[in-house]
Amino acid sequence: MRMDALGIAAASGLRSRLEALELIANNMANASTAGFKADRERYGLYWADESVSALDQGRGGAGASPTVETNWTDFSQGAFLRTGSPTHIALSGDGFLSVRRGDSTVFTRNGEFQLSANGTLVNTEGLPALGVTGQPIRIDPARPIEIRADGTVLQAGAAIGQLRIVSFADPRRLEKVGHNYFRRASDESEVRASGAQVVQGALESANTGPADGAIRMVAVLRQFESLQRAMQLGSEMGKRLVEEVAKV
Repeated sequence: MRMDALGIAAASGLRSRLEALELIANNMANASTAGFKADRERYGLYWADESVSALDQGRGGAGASPTVETNWTDFSQGAFLRTGSPTHIALSGDGFLSVRRGDSTVFTRNGEFQLSANGTLVNTEGLPALGVTGQPIRIDPARPIEIRADGTVLQAGAAIGQLRIVSFADPRRLEKVGHNYFRRASDESEVRASGAQVVQGALESANTGPADGAIRMVAVLRQFESLQRAMQLGSEMGKRLVEEVAKV
């Protein structure tokens, strides 16, 4: 037996809400990750070919089915958390830090850096921070460091490098790789982020938190329950229709 229009719409809605729950769960899992940018969903409507044809012919149609049309990343600024560590940095304003991942360069807002055994500035995964030359920045572990607002790294008053901080004309075109890195589109060029400022001794918090995630999850779960009731109602109506037809 074919599913009725109500059941089709409800089932599609349930699927889209399941996808939304996956995004919310991932956001909540990364709420304590420095520099994390939350994923959001944008809903759209899917029209089956037969529905569109029926509408064009004036016969009505089965209707539209809700779907998660696309996911998008919220690049809004997170709050600053003072850590006091000289190798921790936060970015104020638009821009991304550059790190080397394998043979490619990826971008992040997570400035939770530390010194490796050989004095390279690396993140918690051991990926090196890149300077404007495209090479990792090496620091003398025996000397204190100062990182200025423009990303210049100094030791004993002398500049030893400058962090590669870049921005993009359209950050929405960045592809998220992993939980906290981004890769630029092949035709997207990067430019120096003139508006970004480095804050030493601080980290940027995730721009989402447990409270925000809980509110969104409750809202989606309520929608999920409503859609389940709609499917149940459609099933009962279909069953009753079959029983009434059988009596005739």
